[in-house]
Amino acid sequence: MPTPTLHETYPLYLNNRPQQPNADLAVTDKYSGEVAFRTALATPEIIDAAIAGAVRAAGPMARLAAFERQGVLQHCVDRFRERFDELAHALCVEAGKPIRDSEGEVTRLIDTFRIAAEEAVRNYGEVMPLDISERARGYQSMWKRYPIGPCSFISPFNFPLNLAAHKIAPAIAIGCPFVMKPASKTPLGALIVGEVLAECDVLPEGAFSILPASRDGADLFTEDERLKLLSFTGSPKVGWALKARAGKKKVVLELGGNAAVVVDRDADLDDALERIVFGAFYQSGQSCIGVQRILIHEDIYGRFRDMLVDKTRTLRAGDPKDRETFIGPMISEDEACRLKGWIDEAVEGGARLLCGGGREGNMLEATLLENVDRDARALNEEAFGPLAILQPFSDFDAALDEVNRSEFGLQAGVFTRDLFRMFDAWDRLEVGGVIVNDVPSYRVDNMPYGGVKDSGLGREGIRFAIEDMSEIRNLVVRRGG
Repeated sequence: MPTPTLHETYPLYLNNRPQQPNADLAVTDKYSGEVAFRTALATPEIIDAAIAGAVRAAGPMARLAAFERQGVLQHCVDRFRERFDELAHALCVEAGKPIRDSEGEVTRLIDTFRIAAEEAVRNYGEVMPLDISERARGYQSMWKRYPIGPCSFISPFNFPLNLAAHKIAPAIAIGCPFVMKPASKTPLGALIVGEVLAECDVLPEGAFSILPASRDGADLFTEDERLKLLSFTGSPKVGWALKARAGKKKVVLELGGNAAVVVDRDADLDDALERIVFGAFYQSGQSCIGVQRILIHEDIYGRFRDMLVDKTRTLRAGDPKDRETFIGPMISEDEACRLKGWIDEAVEGGARLLCGGGREGNMLEATLLENVDRDARALNEEAFGPLAILQPFSDFDAALDEVNRSEFGLQAGVFTRDLFRMFDAWDRLEVGGVIVNDVPSYRVDNMPYGGVKDSGLGREGIRFAIEDMSEIRNLVVRRGG
């Protein structure tokens, strides 16, 4: 099958319609560094018009029947399947994601919209008796959820399809119009979703706008009081700053992490090896739940360390369009230089470099370190690149304490066959999710997903995102004494 081709320019989507006011945003092929295509860049005036359109669409969107919203989402599922290769190729180019990982993300995009199509007809409520005392005799309550109204979405560069989908799909499922700012380094995935949504005439004008925009020009996405919810996925520094400026609107934050996996003495090491290497280095470690800290029981530490080093050295780096490539480029040379600096700093502070550590342009080798100082940035901050740090432990409880020492709390993995230790980890780890006998990088798109501490607020996963994008409205009926 021939490789899909990209257009030279792509429009933004304003109030459901493509617009090409300019072609000011140049997007590069992250491997070659050459400009791959250009997109329109939204001005503050365009963003303002989009928000005004979303406000006008709020009533009509809320009145769409469940089967109509489900039909829109199912149309997207069908069209994404038809355009599977195009979507994967676009992702490979704009994000530098190896083609097999890109295909995996398109599969998850389809799953996310399919789940949302199912949830669109499940907006259940509850009948609640109120006669808990004499004064409430004859009263009855009924409640259900209503869409919160116009929403603002800001999505990141590392999963430009599926993390955009986790905002767009639940909004359509519950009936919220939205404006979205995709990451300027990887806007194309969201724009293709906009192209597919534009095929759905049932959506009222203003139901959606997808607007690449500069950071300076995007203040309205956060501060405009007409918007009722802001959902942001990205760095902790930016996310918490946006929350401080968001005013009265509800805020959902999916932020960073430096996820840990605990490998207990009874773990199946061959099974753990494959999963941990994948979790640490897939898409060059650019995942907020990528494995950054590997805590290994001292009885198996030497053996498992050698297994990890040997396996990591076999990972093939290169052009992400090559199906044999596992390690592709980082999103930019600046990011590769940053993490290379952290690695060098850790080594200068006494860490041992087990493998990797080299950099050429925005290609950084898969790197393993041990004996890293407890205060090193490489251990305590979010690496967001192909780096993992090994740490021995002798006591399981102490290992859980070490996981909790982080300022982040997104997900953690625990390899153990001990049922009681599994429940101890679930009870004690200060994270949004504990993954047993797999890595913290594991996510299924219908599960509740999100973090605590500096990792954010709220939960994604379609059903749980719908809860954030809706409000409970209660009806009380007095039926007599």
